[in-house]
Amino acid sequence: MTGPLAEVLDGQHEADLQRAARALLKEPLLTADGPHADAFRLVRRHSAELREWFERNVGWTLRTDADAARLRKTPGTLTDATHPAREVGRAALPFTRRRYVLLCLTLAALERGESQVALGRLAEQVVLAAADPELVAAGITFTLERRDERIDLAAVVRLLLRLGVLRRVAGDEDAYVSGSGDVLYDVRRRVLAGMPAARRGPSLIESQGFEERLVEMTAQTSLDSDELRFRAIRWKLTRRLLDDPVLHYDDLTDEELAYLTRQRGFITARIGELTGLVAEVRAEGIAMVDPHDELTDVRMPEQGTHGHITLLLAGHLARADGPVTAAELASRVRELAAEHGGFWSKSAREPGTEPELVEQALEKIVALGLAERTEHGVVPRPALARYAVGEVVVGEPGRAHHPAVATDLIVKDEK
Repeated sequence: MTGPLAEVLDGQHEADLQRAARALLKEPLLTADGPHADAFRLVRRHSAELREWFERNVGWTLRTDADAARLRKTPGTLTDATHPAREVGRAALPFTRRRYVLLCLTLAALERGESQVALGRLAEQVVLAAADPELVAAGITFTLERRDERIDLAAVVRLLLRLGVLRRVAGDEDAYVSGSGDVLYDVRRRVLAGMPAARRGPSLIESQGFEERLVEMTAQTSLDSDELRFRAIRWKLTRRLLDDPVLHYDDLTDEELAYLTRQRGFITARIGELTGLVAEVRAEGIAMVDPHDELTDVRMPEQGTHGHITLLLAGHLARADGPVTAAELASRVRELAAEHGGFWSKSAREPGTEPELVEQALEKIVALGLAERTEHGVVPRPALARYAVGEVVVGEPGRAHHPAVATDLIVKDEK
């Protein structure tokens, strides 16, 4: 088919493929009856092309069936702890160590269980699993007799409900937490089977250290040729451009930087074609900007008191010559409260809240790759320069002039 109709159909195909890829990057686990059912159907329709692209360019596998689509993502860096799992709800608090352990024990219990399970019965299985001597030796104990432990288990179950691993049949988690009732779930075994994303099962790894286990879980086969080494570098760089807010050149090895210098145009063009992201290349690094502002879990700037404080502290850090301690930032918040407190919430103006406000701001700034924490304090990174406020320019009478903002490196949304 040729002519205008063919061009329209080709354009629609490319748009649908891009929407499907973006949906997978945003939600790597999609279910047929979940909140993103339309995206799931789109992914299934284009599964062959998506599977080929992800396997070739990032080494990620895509599994699709009638129930779910699962993109098994391996991160470009294993040291980033700034994007944790979060509880389902308005507070969206990050998972604690105990909740992560409970999540793993719950998945193991569901894998060995039946197609339906009650929350009380699931809790009993988790308690038995937590009695493992190695967990006890690591200081991890669960009795689920205390309310806070039951709240943690309920948070894990709600996350699995959102992911589609469980489907609620009857009851409510709040009733279980209060001890006044139970909950019955269907276990969706196909979705459950797609949860692990590691290349090697954790039970097959003998290393004891956390970092060493992560490396072995994600390690590739022996790279005994130039072709395989270059492919591994390409995969790592593409993963970081897809997942990280900013790819800083000084985070790369000499070999990785040399490869990126040669292949930058090809890699960024391939990402742009599939996702619609736009490459912003600067002297210090690369960011893939999302014009639609969808592929993000951390936004900056944001409205509200916390968003305002974060932006003001970012400007303060951008002007710093070196590390800034948390105490210095707390002192700066007190100064800012005197100047801008009239626009802030009452709780943010209370004396003693400064450390909490600083921590909330730093969580966002660090997660976006704009600064890093060190033993000496918070160190701004080059990308933070776009939030540096310059000197006020006095212009002609009657004309408004705004402080200049440096834009040495445009920062993309986190994906």
